[in-house]
Amino acid sequence: MATPALVDHCTELLAPLGAVRVKRMFGGWGYYVDELFIAIVAGGRFYLKVDDRTRERFAAAGCEPFVYDAARQAVALSYWSAPADALESPALMEPWARLAIQAALGARAARAAKAVPRRRVR
Repeated sequence: MATPALVDHCTELLAPLGAVRVKRMFGGWGYYVDELFIAIVAGGRFYLKVDDRTRERFAAAGCEPFVYDAARQAVALSYWSAPADALESPALMEPWARLAIQAALGARAARAAKAVPRRRVR
């Protein structure tokens, strides 16, 4: 369970990157920076958005994926725990949060591309 202190601390870690909005969701918290969804707090841990380009950097730093049980099956989302040292200050969090922003922007662009109807060429 996320404590109010953890939720506030994570908000402070992201504050230098832009306007932070926190929203309660699914027993945890979602974090938006400039209305871009980039992080969650669940199970007392802080997770940042990843994609195929950024996942290996998180893995190399010893981070772990966010996994939850759904209908007796483990489901991994595209969020990985933040490195332990990044939780110490906004300056240490900034490069990791920027990777999360990059991943979230990529996901947004992919969704937008799928939503655009394709015209037939005759």
